[in-house]
Amino acid sequence: MATAAPAGTTAAAAYASLKLHITPEKFYVEACDDGADDVLAIDRVSTEVTLTVKKDVPPSAVTRPIFGILGTIRLVAGTYLIVITKKKKVGEIFSHAIWKATDFDILSYKKTMLHLTDIQLQDNKVFLSMLNHVLSVDGFYFSTTYDLTHTLQRLANTSPEFQEMSLLERADPRFVWNGHLLREFVAQPEIHRFATPVMHGFITMHSCSINGKCFDWLLISRRSCFRAGVRYYVRGIDSEGHAANFVETEQIVHYKGSKASFVQTRGSIPFFWSQRPNLKYKPKPQISKSVNHMDGFQRHFDSQIISYGKQMIVNLVNQKGSEKPLEQTFSKMVNSMANGMVRYVAFDFHKECSRMRWDRLQILLDQLADQQDEFSYFLVDSDGKTVTQQEGTFRSNCMDCLDRTNVIQSLLARRSLQAQLQRLGVLHVGQRIEEQADFEKIYKNAWADNANACAKQYAGTGALKTDYTRTGKRTQWGLIMDGWNSLIRYYKNNFSDGFRQDAIDLFLGNYSVDEVEPASPLHVKKDWKFLALPIIMVVAFSMCIICLLMAGDTWTETLAYVLFWGSASFGTFAIILYNGKDFVDAPKLVQKEKMD
Repeated sequence: MATAAPAGTTAAAAYASLKLHITPEKFYVEACDDGADDVLAIDRVSTEVTLTVKKDVPPSAVTRPIFGILGTIRLVAGTYLIVITKKKKVGEIFSHAIWKATDFDILSYKKTMLHLTDIQLQDNKVFLSMLNHVLSVDGFYFSTTYDLTHTLQRLANTSPEFQEMSLLERADPRFVWNGHLLREFVAQPEIHRFATPVMHGFITMHSCSINGKCFDWLLISRRSCFRAGVRYYVRGIDSEGHAANFVETEQIVHYKGSKASFVQTRGSIPFFWSQRPNLKYKPKPQISKSVNHMDGFQRHFDSQIISYGKQMIVNLVNQKGSEKPLEQTFSKMVNSMANGMVRYVAFDFHKECSRMRWDRLQILLDQLADQQDEFSYFLVDSDGKTVTQQEGTFRSNCMDCLDRTNVIQSLLARRSLQAQLQRLGVLHVGQRIEEQADFEKIYKNAWADNANACAKQYAGTGALKTDYTRTGKRTQWGLIMDGWNSLIRYYKNNFSDGFRQDAIDLFLGNYSVDEVEPASPLHVKKDWKFLALPIIMVVAFSMCIICLLMAGDTWTETLAYVLFWGSASFGTFAIILYNGKDFVDAPKLVQKEKMD
């Protein structure tokens, strides 16, 4: 058996303790780790970044502690430095501290805004609010000594040279959300220790006990920053084969020096399709007719096979109604690709589990059991020797890759955990995880929290169906909460997701601010009907209510008024609905049609 390389490294760790010194001319970032004398000097005029030493920091500088540099970005007013100002300890992975970044500061290089016009000032303010919005979404994690962007198996199959690289060099670019912000740091290896790669997603860690045997149980979800965005504006794949809402979820067990890992992925249906908001509760999905789907489809699965081995697609969409063409197309494309490494299973989640028949999920688990046993899981013994490798992954999807997907992933992960804990000797022969009440509660709540985190980051609200994930059964209260979350999603998807999408595109570098651009894309003139029609509808509806409350001399006169104003409000509403795409909050910075 091969000997696994250590799963984390301190050889090229980032600085953990930092102080920011601010002067009118420069930002100085001082490394305060034991034995460190490095200081990063950032010129606020030339934007040049150099290394210096502590004695060069002027005594007059204003000093404050910071916990990491997120990077730099250019806006209308010039360059800004983004730093982590607060952090919260999540726990430890193999003695490496893992932190959640909870607060940030965006500092302007420029000392004054007098060089800007009123319009530029306003635009700069909007761009800053976009950055603040992205940073306010919970789920930014980092470590200064451990590579959070890779699975245990990927870390174990690396070379000694890889182990000596800085965290910035060796990080998986799919999961480094500040990769664009750190682009200037990448080119200067001598300053890499000041750069902290930050992932976005979800991490939870628990010290657990079964049969008096203590073990650590972890769940890590890494969101890809490629084709990132919000629910209705980013669907399918791009020309490079990157899928929307792609998340790699790893479950880790650590017991007496042995480490086990089980990895799954989720991602949007990987061909070219869209589902633009148009004021309807559920816009109809549209499959593009003008592109060659197979090129992007092939690229997607080629990269998945390289990263994860064999692929078992678990498609959970409805097999009737508006979702049916997506399932049929997905199935046909897998058959056309004819790749023995890729298999496909379709399971109509809503049909099978309708009327609270959630026990029917066992049908799917039984169908996937042989495949899961074949894929196995990654296991390293206490001597660091690799005992088993995970040979493939389940790639689950529904429409959003959130609610249905998370339920299935939690069940597959539990089945893998059952096998791991038995092999490690934590569970006795014949014991089931479901019977361990204390651990089962931790397990279910963690997967429900994972669902909520992924859903808030993509759809803007908590997940649906988490009552089942938390309790193992569907509840009436859970249905009510699902209805409430669905209403919130409807509002956000139609009236605030354009801004959210623009914010993500700006943060990730899909859009770059041009300081000399005369006409900002933020200034899109609205058509007259955008203002006029809603006003007419509200006035007409109000008049209809007034006529009902203040009856006329005869009932026929009242009826005539009510019919007139009622028809006017209903007719206006119908026109608004027909032109729904003109009334939603659409992205302004990147034309999504061009990206699809």
